[in-house]
Amino acid sequence: MKTEEKLNLTMLCDFYELTMGNGYFRAGLQDRITYFDVFFRNVPDNGGFAVCAGLEQLVQYIQNLHFDEEDIAFLRDKHLFSEDFLNYLRDFRFTGDIWAVPEGTPIFPREPVVTVRAPAIQAQLIETFTLLTINHQSLIATKANRIVRAAQGRTVLEFGSRRAQGTDGAISGARAAYIGGCAGTACTISDQLYGVPAGGTMAHSWVQMFDSQYEAFKTYCEIYPNNATLLVDTYNVLKSGVPDAIRAFNEVLKPLGIQKCGIRLDSGDMSYLTQEARKMLDAAGWTECQISASNSLDEYIIQDLLLQGAKIDVFGVGERMITARSEPVFGGVYKLAAVEDGDGKIIPKIKVSENLDKITIPHFKKTYRIFDNATGKAEADYITVWDETVDESAPLELFDPRATWKRKTYTNFTAKPLQVPVFQGGELVYQLPALPEIQAYCRAQVDTLWDAVKRFENPHTYYVDLSQKLFDIKQDLLRRSR
Repeated sequence: MKTEEKLNLTMLCDFYELTMGNGYFRAGLQDRITYFDVFFRNVPDNGGFAVCAGLEQLVQYIQNLHFDEEDIAFLRDKHLFSEDFLNYLRDFRFTGDIWAVPEGTPIFPREPVVTVRAPAIQAQLIETFTLLTINHQSLIATKANRIVRAAQGRTVLEFGSRRAQGTDGAISGARAAYIGGCAGTACTISDQLYGVPAGGTMAHSWVQMFDSQYEAFKTYCEIYPNNATLLVDTYNVLKSGVPDAIRAFNEVLKPLGIQKCGIRLDSGDMSYLTQEARKMLDAAGWTECQISASNSLDEYIIQDLLLQGAKIDVFGVGERMITARSEPVFGGVYKLAAVEDGDGKIIPKIKVSENLDKITIPHFKKTYRIFDNATGKAEADYITVWDETVDESAPLELFDPRATWKRKTYTNFTAKPLQVPVFQGGELVYQLPALPEIQAYCRAQVDTLWDAVKRFENPHTYYVDLSQKLFDIKQDLLRRSR
């Protein structure tokens, strides 16, 4: 099952995309080839990098783009659009090209994440959904990756459905969290739609439903002997919760030869309670019983709990992951970078601002990631004009485009293009990887970053540099804009 089977999202666009489309059509510009870049300006939480996600949903959206008759009728009733334009929309489909960074790739500010080459109306119309899916899922994947790294190899589960920002926030958010490194989700439909492993055991209401906590635990173990994780903080964790869990394990699981089980805490002093619970479980012979913890966790709380000696095997993280509560906006933008003239020549375009961060990088571009062959680590990203190549046999000098005196020369390196072709002439040419493949790829790519870039606080700046040719084109456009 796919999301596009449930809903046609073609009309999920900003209204100005339609008024501009009508304007392009009436001005005779509907077939002019344009180049748009998706990029972002700042890493959430002042981190060192972000994680790209959301491409699969963009692919599904592009493949399903069409206007229904009710859409045409709705637009006609606005009394803004010409009949010729509405007839154009009736037969609308995407015929352009798209390049994108694969999901799970670490990405950095100002570099193209998605590049769209398409006729003006088509490229303009897909702006909103492209930003929506890339912004949202990259935000959650980035937050999830921070939390997973804080857990230092322990399992992290996404528990945030009930506090997500709407239905898609929960559903696609769970997918993005999995890309970022979570082992699974509490969101059942995300498993149905995307294959994100869904799981869960009990809430406090299960314990309250029975005459005694022990009866609740014993009954659950009898029904689910191979999936018995008991919530031990409905009443008193150490006086009754853990003892009743041990008793239920002893009476139900031990005779069956089952050693796999768990307890979960959702409140209280997690450091102290888990240390004491671990002692009690070990003393009773349940050394393989896993301890899970939830309750408003994030990367900083997890980091502190582990520093304090908490005995936690599994973290269930809810609202602070699924809403990226500490910084809930990714901030990706969709900007025109070039157009083609009647002869097919690419004409670079620039957006100028007194705010340096808002000055765009013009032209149809290609981005390379520079890897040191000796260490395998990523050293910098290098943005060039589309027709430039990198000679790996010759020294490569990179410079900071904002502080050009900062330069470094690489000799023993590999230059890997970041973006891959996704659509060509409106046809999908990219084999979408399975979700577990994306998660494994993300883990491997994050490992190519130096630890200094991965710090939560004051990370080392990873440089995104321009080629001399691209830098000169940008400077020339800036001079001419005065």
